[in-house]
Amino acid sequence: MIEQVSVFLENKSGRLAELTRVLGDAGINMRALMVADTAEFGVVRLICDRPRHALQVLEASGFGASVTEVIAVAVPDRPGGLADVLESLGSGGLNVEYAYCFVEPSGDAAVDIFRVDDPASAKSALVSAGIVVVEPGALYVAD
Repeated sequence: MIEQVSVFLENKSGRLAELTRVLGDAGINMRALMVADTAEFGVVRLICDRPRHALQVLEASGFGASVTEVIAVAVPDRPGGLADVLESLGSGGLNVEYAYCFVEPSGDAAVDIFRVDDPASAKSALVSAGIVVVEPGALYVAD
């Protein structure tokens, strides 16, 4: 499973910039970022090169942060590629809570990040369907 860092932010000007500066100053490279917001607060979800170190740095800087397990899937760059992944998860009775994606520099496939209710079962269902599940070492160095 992939470790994702989630950060809770007040919904005010400059707060996201502060978060990214703290990570940048600590030498942490973000690979993917997703922001969801409400009127009161935002949730930033990110994949970075050293998730445990990022958690420590963020907490030391006063941010509320946690690490969550997610699944990363290489989705073929073709029509219906994402549908195949979602149908495989659905046929396994798995619910997708949220998802976001990014493209690897090679451009061969998008990497979609999925938060599901049962990551181990999701991985099994995807592998059984011949879908490539991206391992942590392909995205970051475990710390």
